[in-house]
Amino acid sequence: MALPMGAQRLLTLLAVNGDLYRGAAAELLWPDCPPTRAAANLRTALCRGRCDRGHMLISGDGPRLQLARSVVVDLHLSWDRAREIIAGLSDLPDDFEAFISDLAQPLLPESSEEWLTLEQERWNQMRQHALEVLAQQFTAAGRYLPALQTALAAIAVDPMRETAHRIIVEIHLEEGDVASALKRYRQYRTILEREFNVAPSQHMTQLVQKLLLVHGEPPRVR
Repeated sequence: MALPMGAQRLLTLLAVNGDLYRGAAAELLWPDCPPTRAAANLRTALCRGRCDRGHMLISGDGPRLQLARSVVVDLHLSWDRAREIIAGLSDLPDDFEAFISDLAQPLLPESSEEWLTLEQERWNQMRQHALEVLAQQFTAAGRYLPALQTALAAIAVDPMRETAHRIIVEIHLEEGDVASALKRYRQYRTILEREFNVAPSQHMTQLVQKLLLVHGEPPRVR
């Protein structure tokens, strides 16, 4: 659909936040405008975005605005899937690529909306935890390729977070691939030392402690 920018911004706001009072929506979308100007901008956006080709997009005859019931938001579907994963899937998916692709998507990364920053952080936290849990479930089931792919997707969300790196080390050790386990550990240790001048946790270092000693590397932990 080709919609004016104001209508696009309003649809995005309602898609992410659900229903909102008109005044709150106007303030979030036009925080630098006087209230009367922001309200006028909202009315214009609402007029241009309420319908497209006969399809109702926004419902808001009263003081509150919301998306029409017929509008499906992919973020909501992905959020539900993440919750299901964290709660514990009864059956692991065969089509794991679709699961990973769904959770690997950031929330509107090119948007500069101030109100969106917190929602982006909330989604990043949710999808990262879901990916880590899914990687652990795949590992426990002995499905190492899906486990690795899922853990790598979690690392892409936040390369500094240790959990997914540790899962990858565990997977390589389960496979008997000690070289790859050491390589991953050293890569993560280097990142931490360069960025924060700290070492991996004792929990992670214990996984490869004997291997480090064999190679003459005394383990360093924080």
